Amino acid sequence: MKHHIGLGMAMLVGIGVGAAAVQSLHAQAKPPVYFIAEIDVTNAEGYAKEYAPQALAMIKAAGGRVLAIGATEGAAGPAAAKVTTIGGEPPKRVALQVWDSLEKIQAWQANPEYVALLNVGKKYAKFRSFAVEGLPQ
Repeated sequence: MKHHIGLGMAMLVGIGVGAAAVQSLHAQAKPPVYFIAEIDVTNAEGYAKEYAPQALAMIKAAGGRVLAIGATEGAAGPAAAKVTTIGGEPPKRVALQVWDSLEKIQAWQANPEYVALLNVGKKYAKFRSFAVEGLPQ
């Protein structure tokens, strides 16, 4: 009988420790950060050839993931899904990325290779971008 009580107590302690560990991990998990770019492409051929493929590769190499790329009607370009207007005036092109932290976005943006590439991209498009921290789930 004492053996069963000891085993039961050990199980309860194990469950308690496991629950505390899971709770601690959930508390430490930071929500993702979303990067949104509105892009007004003025030269689709130059943008598609000299900027977009290299930018996508740099985003991936820096730890970002592209979730969506879209364009309004008449502004379609490489790998762009259709943007549907819900309210207000939509951007011509939009890109949505997810990152682990704002610091990673800032490091990618400050990378000299990306700065040089962005200067090339600015010959073919106007960019407006911002980051939004995700909410804890």
